[in-house]
Amino acid sequence: MGSSIFNIGLTGLNAAQAGLITTSHNISNAGTAGYSRQTTVQSTNPAMFSGAGFFGEGTKIDTIKRAYDSFLTGQVMSADTKYNEYNTYSTEISQIDNMLADSTVGLEPAVDSFFQGVQEVAANPSSIPARQSMISTAQSLVDRFQNLANRLSDIRSGVEGQIKDTVTSISSYAEQIADVNRQIAIAQQAGSSQPANDLLDKRDQLVKELNQLVRVSTTTASDGSMSVFIGTGQPLVVGISATKLEARPSSTDPTRLNVNIITPSGAPLTVPESLLGGGKLGGLLAMRSESLDATQNQLGLIAVGLSSAFNAQHALGQDLNGNLGTSFFTVPGATVLGDSSNTTTPPTVKFNDVSKLTGDDYKLVFTDSAGNYSLTRLSDGMSVSPAAVGLSITPPSASKAGDSFVIQPTRNAAANIGVAITDTRMIAAAAPVTASATSSNLGSASITAPVVSSTADLASFGTAAAPLKLTITAGNMLSGFPAGVQLSYTPPGTTTPVPVPAGSSIPYASGMTVSVGGVSFTMNGAPQVNDTFTLGPNTGGVSDSRNAVLLGNLQTSKLLLSASGQPSATFQSVYAQLVSTVGNKAREVSVNSDAQKSLVDQAVQAQQSVAGVNLDEEAANLIRYQQAYQAAGKVMSIASKLFDQVLALGQ
Repeated sequence: MGSSIFNIGLTGLNAAQAGLITTSHNISNAGTAGYSRQTTVQSTNPAMFSGAGFFGEGTKIDTIKRAYDSFLTGQVMSADTKYNEYNTYSTEISQIDNMLADSTVGLEPAVDSFFQGVQEVAANPSSIPARQSMISTAQSLVDRFQNLANRLSDIRSGVEGQIKDTVTSISSYAEQIADVNRQIAIAQQAGSSQPANDLLDKRDQLVKELNQLVRVSTTTASDGSMSVFIGTGQPLVVGISATKLEARPSSTDPTRLNVNIITPSGAPLTVPESLLGGGKLGGLLAMRSESLDATQNQLGLIAVGLSSAFNAQHALGQDLNGNLGTSFFTVPGATVLGDSSNTTTPPTVKFNDVSKLTGDDYKLVFTDSAGNYSLTRLSDGMSVSPAAVGLSITPPSASKAGDSFVIQPTRNAAANIGVAITDTRMIAAAAPVTASATSSNLGSASITAPVVSSTADLASFGTAAAPLKLTITAGNMLSGFPAGVQLSYTPPGTTTPVPVPAGSSIPYASGMTVSVGGVSFTMNGAPQVNDTFTLGPNTGGVSDSRNAVLLGNLQTSKLLLSASGQPSATFQSVYAQLVSTVGNKAREVSVNSDAQKSLVDQAVQAQQSVAGVNLDEEAANLIRYQQAYQAAGKVMSIASKLFDQVLALGQ
């Protein structure tokens, strides 16, 4: 009996010691990231039967259990990966938002300043200082475009660098998790399948940190190993095998990094961005495709639209040398990127109708060897025709079916725009055609200064010595129009031109508008038969500002983003829409980030209420296990005295 009491006391002593060790371990790791509180699980030893019944044989420690709730842990993981995605997106897009909306470094002040320079020339077309000021403000506008483009390029470089670092970290975490899987398998096999709690905590912490980089899901096998999947289910860790990831340049765009799975043979398999979400990587990829690409494209759209429209109007004017206007800006061309595996020569892509450009990118795939192709809009995958999106595409004479190219009409336009004129005399402020009523006319009819919409038929208006002469003939008809050029008139009170055969006479009406050979004018008053009006070259246009006025009007003209066949936006409204879109997106992800942070805090609090170490509770456990240890020691002491007493009886 004494021996039995002694053994019972010893089991209690061992159990209390195990409790003290576990509690001390909890206290020591109260500040350890990812540590789960551990507790001892004990049960009674099998009882010994006797004639008087079953006598207890003390206690035993079954296992050391960690406080772990897979549901609460899953909630933390889900909230945390979304928070890191929003937070990363918010951090990156705020740089763009702050830049575009800044009243000093944004584009709008530079556009205003440039058109003020144009208005100064319109007010004083013969002033060399005004013309020099116009060229200077144009250069400032170009510098602003290029500065914004360079800043966006810097942001892109930073994003690409973070993508590369993040992918490297993900690959590193995969190797660490696979290694811990191996350690857990070895430890639990050696320990009669007892859980290796500290290793399990270490693995969970690695998975948690990985989840902050990219959304993960996990499954646990019967041997205790954990398989980890990223994105929408791509395997990253299976047992003790880890998949290697690398960020490599895209085959179509070397400046853009793609996430690749490296196969055992070393070949890269690109993982589509749509399959990778959550965490820092998801935020970087989403920000790059949704906001950074769109911002560069829209800024480039403004650069292309402004330079093209200004050049077109400038070409309709006449400079101080008496020559027609040349290009004022250098218009950036579209960027065409071919896949590295292509053998086909890239197609020639030009702007057909700038008003139809939308800022989208396109993928061209050749369908045969004769240069036929399909064109797809990348934003929504819809098939489009080049003319419908403002492009003119000339394929090579021979092509290989399947070869593909990415067309970025406006991506790099803001960085490549320039000023083409440095000579102030080459600013085409005047119009090349003048009109006047002959001084000997008997009637009161007048003719307005012509507006030029095309210079193709200017030769039809004669020379300075022999200009085109229009005459009022019997029946109040206006005649003398040149043959071979388009002719139409718009009766007063209407807006629809009436086409007539070239060289015909047209009925005169006060307030009518006449268009002939790309030149239009309005006539008013009451003419008499044989009254004449002349249209001819502008030989004294030094003080003429008609074209400069039209150039200035471009600032408020709707020239971009055609809707129902008509341009619907000005340069500044497109920029304002860009600023608004980026600002709204920045605000959206910032609000989502704050809300998600609150959800993370709540989830962590719930999870820690189960798995976290409470030092007050552990202090109470120390006292409890200390008393249990002392009590078990007292049992052993009594058992020893009883045994000694039995020995004394035998002496």
